[in-house]
Amino acid sequence: MDFLSSFRVTASGLAAQRLRMNLIAENVANAQTTKTPEGGPYKRRDPIFMSKPFDSFLNEEQAAGATGVAVDRVKVDSNAPRMQYDPTHPDANADGYVAMPNIDVVTEMANMMSASRSYEANVSVLNANKAMALKALEIGR
Repeated sequence: MDFLSSFRVTASGLAAQRLRMNLIAENVANAQTTKTPEGGPYKRRDPIFMSKPFDSFLNEEQAAGATGVAVDRVKVDSNAPRMQYDPTHPDANADGYVAMPNIDVVTEMANMMSASRSYEANVSVLNANKAMALKALEIGR
């Protein structure tokens, strides 16, 4: 692992957490969306990060250079929508129920705090790497 690999690993963590934050913001923004181009209410989205066993990860990283974390895919919630009684809503069915997105804003806020802390941890690692690089340059003088 060369010196710049740690920067690439940290950058991949920052990018992954940024995508997670974007998806959380999208979920919160669409918590009341009852119509989408695909039809039906908005469905919650959640990133799935790739995980690797540490032994194989370490061997691969030493052989090909560090790659960090990657987003495997974005999972779309497959649960049934939440049915809310509101006969005055334009999207209400014949019984007066509206299919609402299955999004819990409190859960989304907890996920947002977790993503924010992970992002901050990656920034701390980046700053520590930068400080180490500057110290190494001072030694070389």
